[in-house]
Amino acid sequence: MLASTYTIDNQHGSDVAPRTLRHILYLFDQLRNLDGGAERSLLKTVQLLPKDRYRASIATFCRPDDIRFLNRFPCPIHLLPLKRAYGLSSLKVALLLRDFIQCEQVSVVQTFFASSDLLGGAVARLSGCPVVISSRRDMGFQRERKHRIGYRLMASAYDRVHTVSDAVRDYTIAEDRVEPKKVVTIPNGVDTERIAQHFDPEFRARHGLTDASHVIADVGSIKPVKGYDVLVRAADLVRRRFPKAIFAIAGPVQNVPYFGQLRSLIQSLGLEQNVRFLGNVDPVYPLLHASDVFCHLSLTDGLSNAMLEAMATGLPCVISRVGGNPEVVEEGQSAFVVPPADHLQAADGLIALLSDQALRRNMGTRSRQIIDEKFTAERMVQGFVSLYDQLLQDQHASS
Repeated sequence: MLASTYTIDNQHGSDVAPRTLRHILYLFDQLRNLDGGAERSLLKTVQLLPKDRYRASIATFCRPDDIRFLNRFPCPIHLLPLKRAYGLSSLKVALLLRDFIQCEQVSVVQTFFASSDLLGGAVARLSGCPVVISSRRDMGFQRERKHRIGYRLMASAYDRVHTVSDAVRDYTIAEDRVEPKKVVTIPNGVDTERIAQHFDPEFRARHGLTDASHVIADVGSIKPVKGYDVLVRAADLVRRRFPKAIFAIAGPVQNVPYFGQLRSLIQSLGLEQNVRFLGNVDPVYPLLHASDVFCHLSLTDGLSNAMLEAMATGLPCVISRVGGNPEVVEEGQSAFVVPPADHLQAADGLIALLSDQALRRNMGTRSRQIIDEKFTAERMVQGFVSLYDQLLQDQHASS
């Protein structure tokens, strides 16, 4: 246990002595809940790691308000009290992290998001950790100038930079000046078995959706970058052809002023019966099973887990051409891909799908096939394990 931290020991036991296993530390800025795709991907990674070869720990800089969800992780979780990434508190956390890496004989540190990438990556490198990997999941939409400088300074410190899509890979190489040979793409993967198990025939009734002629779903936190204002304007056009179509949006409100703007827009367009905010739906899979189409008009994405999960339920999609999302779908075969912020083309795609049940069925079938072929959680973890194996073998050969 790390001194001056709070540790949740979720170790579920193993037939192999822990010290004989390669130890991987996943360093994550703010592990607050399982709403985000990064958190769900991390959960599947630690669940599916080969337990006869690797053991995992997680360290995060922010204590969740409700820690009960952390019990789903089958490994120890260390909560480090970092208030800011500089100053005395950061020095204390850096020393704690250094001691943990060295005392626990950590073989691989994999970092997620800015503080973990920059502070954690530097500490891991200076602590003598054999392998340091930085994971990049977006197109840098939250970066400030200090982050851009930091990422460029740290470019040579990582053994590999993992990206979730080729679009993020290209961005990382160009913006952070990382050597292309160091950047590897391992896409997100989803738990298809768990998604299939969460079918709820009463979902529409429980959420007041029984009168809908069609349900169009979207999933994500309520904030401007998700493009929900674009979705609402598309809904206005769809409603004119399908008066009883309902757009069901699941996700917590992260930006209250933006949510207020959305409410005002909905009211001004008379869409109160057509656009519903369901709040946090956990798990979200029953909503997807209860829907006819998935529409995700985000203004930026690295690779949308919500889109992958919708495809896994067999939904046809209307998505914006941002980040790595177009890399997943087959345009015209599993999804309609539209320019970002273009509610007119989004509405055209939605109307085409809602007008043709056979088209929805065929495109939805192809969506599910794509996930089964390329984007399962098992495939994602196999990619990580192969990367760990390769880097540790290279490290051993050079020592």
